[in-house]
Amino acid sequence: MFLLLLIGLFTSRVVLRTLGVDDYGVYNVVGGVVTVFTFLTSSISAAISRYLAVGLGKGDPAQLRRIFSTGVLIQLGLSLVLVLLVETAGLWWVNHKLVIPDGRLEAARWVLQCSLGVLVASLLAVPYNAAIIAHERMSAFAVISLGEALLKLGVALLLLLSPFDKLISYAVLMLAVAVLVRVAYGLYCRHFFAETRGRLVYDGALTREMTAFAGWSFFGSSGYVLNTQGAGQVVNLFFGVAVNAARGVALQVENTVKQFVSNFLTALNPQITKSWAAGDRDYCFELVRKGAKYAWLVILACFIPIFGEAELLLDVWLGPDKVPPYAPAFVRLALVGLLVDLAGNSLHTLVQANGRVKRFYLITGLTSYLGLPLTWLCFKLGASPAWAYLVFIAVYFAVFVERIVLVHALTDFPLKPYLRLLALLSVASIASLLPFVICRLLDWAPLWRLLVGTLLGWATVAHFLWHQLLTEGEEAWLRRKLTRKNG
Repeated sequence: MFLLLLIGLFTSRVVLRTLGVDDYGVYNVVGGVVTVFTFLTSSISAAISRYLAVGLGKGDPAQLRRIFSTGVLIQLGLSLVLVLLVETAGLWWVNHKLVIPDGRLEAARWVLQCSLGVLVASLLAVPYNAAIIAHERMSAFAVISLGEALLKLGVALLLLLSPFDKLISYAVLMLAVAVLVRVAYGLYCRHFFAETRGRLVYDGALTREMTAFAGWSFFGSSGYVLNTQGAGQVVNLFFGVAVNAARGVALQVENTVKQFVSNFLTALNPQITKSWAAGDRDYCFELVRKGAKYAWLVILACFIPIFGEAELLLDVWLGPDKVPPYAPAFVRLALVGLLVDLAGNSLHTLVQANGRVKRFYLITGLTSYLGLPLTWLCFKLGASPAWAYLVFIAVYFAVFVERIVLVHALTDFPLKPYLRLLALLSVASIASLLPFVICRLLDWAPLWRLLVGTLLGWATVAHFLWHQLLTEGEEAWLRRKLTRKNG
């Protein structure tokens, strides 16, 4: 993960400096037109992963084969629908509504087509990703993700040498990377998992069941995509591509931190589903609490230095003359949004394992849909671009509260230990930022503020972790590790 972080940051720096602020903004806003439709991908991915995990728990190879085949056929159908949507509504939006700099409309159309290709490749890879997750082969993600990061680094370096339009070259090369990654996932799964080999088998009843499950998931997750990618489209209409470039920078940081968290939760999620299916409620609920704790702590570890010295870190990363306006504020607010959203991710997994998703997605989905119209209203009233993030944080805090209440009602998940955990994590978060306040009062140089503030902030979180946040089993495990290392 640390290697991926370094490669990703260097790649983003090269791409931004090569494309420039305007073209980087065009790539993010036009790519966002296609990304708006990714809620379909996440919805069916969750359904396939859930059904495969349950199938593995039952140990029925024939059922596994039907589940995988159904997932592939559903994704093929969705791909055709998305191509039609992007080639009609998406193309119209780019041609007639987006604010694109003069002379860059043709390049923007190239970006749209290549982004559509990336999305289709991602859609067709979803059943294979779901199979890897259900089988808990996390090392496959590590190897393929590293290969993907190296390919993207190669794209950034090739971009420096390209004699053609840089923006078009970048879009085409990113499409090539997506296709290669899709092939890698397919080859791995076909080699190791029997259910991914052979002819596709259509099962009408299972297709309707999985589609219904994914339909409610779609209703819940579509609000999130509209509040992120949709908000980017609204930002473009009011403020132009330069602010989209700042959102693109914040998105790079957000996605890097989110990937860290997702790697932890990807390992936990199949265990939550399998332990629920096996009837082991105590272990299942403990995993849900661990998911919230680990997600929060990983985000907080990244949040501490970035919140205190975002301007300095962005200057070092991108260069002092290349940081788009609003980028430091956007990065800080994006990480706050992650704390609010991802802390409840394991609750979401528990409801999916339970299978009673209709009421859960209906209520949380309706609330999340408020984000985009509220963002538009704030901009219409003259608010700054940062309000896109402030609205997101407020809406998803309300969604988080709803998740807690609904999960308790649907699964009898115990609230008291979970709320105590959240209270302790909140106190640790606030206390970890105090060193930066003290450092600024001392008027130190920015680099010293970053070093001292970060170390003291991490030490504060470590103190809370050791004395308040570790379970007895975690503390015993850590003591064994420390004793063995010292010995």
